[in-house]
Amino acid sequence: MPSSSETIDASASGTWKLGDLTVNRLGFGSMRLPQDGAAFAAGASSDRGRALRVLRRAVELGVNHIDTAAFYFSPLRSANELINSALAPYADDLVITTKVGPGRDPSGAWVWATPEQLRGQVEENLRQLGRDHLDVVNLRLAASQASASAADHFGALAELREAGLIRHLGISNASPQQLAEARAIAPVVCVQNAYGIGSPAGDHAFLRSCGEQGIAFVPFFAIAGEGREEGAAGAARSGAVSAVARDHGATPAQVRLAWTLHQGPHVLAIPGTGNPDHLTENVAAGALRLTADDLALLAR
Repeated sequence: MPSSSETIDASASGTWKLGDLTVNRLGFGSMRLPQDGAAFAAGASSDRGRALRVLRRAVELGVNHIDTAAFYFSPLRSANELINSALAPYADDLVITTKVGPGRDPSGAWVWATPEQLRGQVEENLRQLGRDHLDVVNLRLAASQASASAADHFGALAELREAGLIRHLGISNASPQQLAEARAIAPVVCVQNAYGIGSPAGDHAFLRSCGEQGIAFVPFFAIAGEGREEGAAGAARSGAVSAVARDHGATPAQVRLAWTLHQGPHVLAIPGTGNPDHLTENVAAGALRLTADDLALLAR
């Protein structure tokens, strides 16, 4: 790793295109911004000032791809509202990706949109972000829909794309079959699935297939792993990750992000944090280059 006194920009991670939109491969996920502790759990809302500072610092560090959703909220905070307050008017090169399908009522209970309700979710994101169109919208599927058809929902989003409300479409928590189904309806620029060190062989194959099709693969929980919404603190510790981190003078989270980016030039990372120091460390991971020996150790 470069000296800790050296500030590393997100451009060190390289770039990829989401359709016609060029982004640095190291981006930012906003899921953790509204709340302290595990996302979506009962707990205190985040400090608003700190959340705004994190967003502004991310852009200062070259992050130009931010992932969000209208259902990222706590009793007092909304990720979309924070993004709007911190970053509007938006820079021309800033790409904001959001997702629809799931929703939460005011009590926080989960609901899933019908195809007819997706327009309302898209318009909710537009209002909260203060945009006249959304750069990228992912159709987020439920785990229980792994073998179900996504055609009706994706078709509804394709109509909104034709209407000019959406620039590009993606699909999230999807299977290869659902991706193929979606691509038969409209272009797909990204797949956003859970993925990280220790993922099963089928996930690795899907990632490679996306690259062969020119589609970005955007893992979530790349740092958290099995900790998922609880974050890295909830993930099982890996001796291999810790060993590689020691060798590079890096953190385990940085090693997990570097490993993620190593999986292919089409792979993007969207680590999220509400901690300014962790943000700087995450962005710096874009400059961490793992050796063949490192990768072999992590593969075991």
